[in-house]
Amino acid sequence: MIVPSPITYRTVTAANTTLFALAAQYMNDATRWNEIAAVNGISDPWISAAVTLKVPTGAGRGNGGILGL
Repeated sequence: MIVPSPITYRTVTAANTTLFALAAQYMNDATRWNEIAAVNGISDPWISAAVTLKVPTGAGRGNGGILGL
C-alpha cells in the first residue's frame, strides 16, 4: 500500500503580483498556480492588495494550470 506524503505549506505575504508568479517563484512551475488558489479558497490569479497565502511545498501532481481539474 502506498501512503501519500502529507502536504506541507509555506506562508507568504504578497501584493501586486499573480499566482502564476508566486507558483514560478516558490514552486518552480507557474502552471501550478491553481494549487495555491485551491488551498487558499480563491479563483482569481491576480493579487492586488497585500494578502497572506499558503503555498504548497514539495512535489505536486500538476495539471497544466487548469483550475478545477
